[in-house]
Amino acid sequence: MFSVWERQSFINYDYIIIGSGIVGLSTAISMKEKEPNANIAILERGLLPSGASTKNAGFACFGSLTELLQDIKTLGKERTYNLAQERYKGLLKLRARLGDEPIDYQNYGGYELIREEELPFLKEIDEVNSLLEPIFSSQPFLIDNKLIGQFGFNTSVVKSIIYSPFEGQIDTGKMMKALIGKAEQLGIIIHTGAEVEAYNETETGVEVTVKDKLYKEINFKADKVAICTNAFTKQLMPEAEIAPGRGIVLITKPISNLTIQGVFHMDQGFYYFRNFEDRIILGGARNLDIETETTTDQGINNKITENLTHTLKETILPDYQYEIDYFWSGIMAFGEHKEPLLTQVSDRVFAGFRLGGMGVAIGTQLGEKLANMMV
Repeated sequence: MFSVWERQSFINYDYIIIGSGIVGLSTAISMKEKEPNANIAILERGLLPSGASTKNAGFACFGSLTELLQDIKTLGKERTYNLAQERYKGLLKLRARLGDEPIDYQNYGGYELIREEELPFLKEIDEVNSLLEPIFSSQPFLIDNKLIGQFGFNTSVVKSIIYSPFEGQIDTGKMMKALIGKAEQLGIIIHTGAEVEAYNETETGVEVTVKDKLYKEINFKADKVAICTNAFTKQLMPEAEIAPGRGIVLITKPISNLTIQGVFHMDQGFYYFRNFEDRIILGGARNLDIETETTTDQGINNKITENLTHTLKETILPDYQYEIDYFWSGIMAFGEHKEPLLTQVSDRVFAGFRLGGMGVAIGTQLGEKLANMMV
């Protein structure tokens, strides 16, 4: 049985957010900014955020040329423009909310490595620049082939480089700590280790059932609920149009005289790497084994780790001496296209998910939109 104090202070809320990743925290913060007196709780199943919010490579980007050209094929120009704009606005909003220093934002620029098979894409760079220029008040993509030698890439593989001055990088850990700190500063309660099993709407609100070792289960109550569980959304919304996608990432040990700075894309965004201080973080290659990587299981795929190791040695760092420190994985969420999903499930239940591997860029924007629907 709960005490009167537990019932008053820990069980009943105006709003409950399920999931403490970028979208969940951003939703709660936006709601608190709109309703300062609202009693808000976030329920997180893990001791740490369980999806990709603490696992991503820290890219503050809006999409590479070849990736956006593929988006145009599936979405058309107008929707691709809107998607890129939402990503860029989301990055600006994240930086404004937390500040550049607390998230260690660095504007080293974004780059795309173009191989022989991708050279035809360069013919369309002017068209894409013309489409996106209103977002940035300048052309977002510039060809700068002298960077191939400057960065030390394998010239037999890399045939051209596209540079964007509008992309940067963050420290993912610092960013998430800053978001958590902001939420707590506003008086938002974060319950970790609170695995939501189900929710049930009643005449007066929503009951959210959480597993608990002491009580077996706890039924939290709220007027309204937001589901912000991205790749794990099907556990609460089986009908959700979503597929999980595991992303595998490696990090090297410190490398002497590393000249690579910035965020880099390859193969329509399926490969991505960046410097982290004097180390390299490299992730991707999910497209080599899509079926296996369509999973919510944390783990490592040997086929992909071998490919990442080869790509790092043969293409990115051919002239460097280095050691790989370790690998990790994070779970993203995808659909038929890159647009995120924002939905009102009922009068009291709302959801925002399917970030397409762009959570850092679009999570803040999606959270604000979700808050606007609920408040």
